[in-house]
Amino acid sequence: MQMWVFGYGSLVWNPGFEVQDRVIATLPGYHRSFCMRSIHHRGTPEEPGLVLALDAQAEAQCHGVALSVAEDRSEAVLAYLRERELVSSAYLEKMLEIDLADGRRVEAVTYVIDPDHVQYCGGLDLEEQARIIARAVGGRGPNTEYLFNTAAHLGELGIIDAELDWLARRVRALSV
Repeated sequence: MQMWVFGYGSLVWNPGFEVQDRVIATLPGYHRSFCMRSIHHRGTPEEPGLVLALDAQAEAQCHGVALSVAEDRSEAVLAYLRERELVSSAYLEKMLEIDLADGRRVEAVTYVIDPDHVQYCGGLDLEEQARIIARAVGGRGPNTEYLFNTAAHLGELGIIDAELDWLARRVRALSV
């Protein structure tokens, strides 16, 4: 059976595994948000950064990419994703239905935020998010790099995210 992974942040531009097919996709019931404090990859416990997560919201939808994995690589890719995405247990791994741009509906491995986790920080205003992102650095580099890469790659795919675009402009202004 074909394994699909839904990418909405760094998986869009840095999946870290061989992708068999990549299709624009929509996940209903969630929105992309900088609602997770990053203490490993884009910040530290002393100065957390912010990373994107899928936050449940009834009327929302998140546009991203569906990444398919060759059947013989599914187990290895799932193990890799669990090591990468579940490092602090702030994400929950779920199999969720997504709508592909070509009309198909498939189930995809999807990582969503656990709103009860200590790293959850939903509701931060955009200005505060920008200030945090502008200064945080973690094990995978500056928080700004994560924001700028995600915004640029979504834009290249024709995926508009007004909040992400505003944050990218604001963080660039703060970094001058």
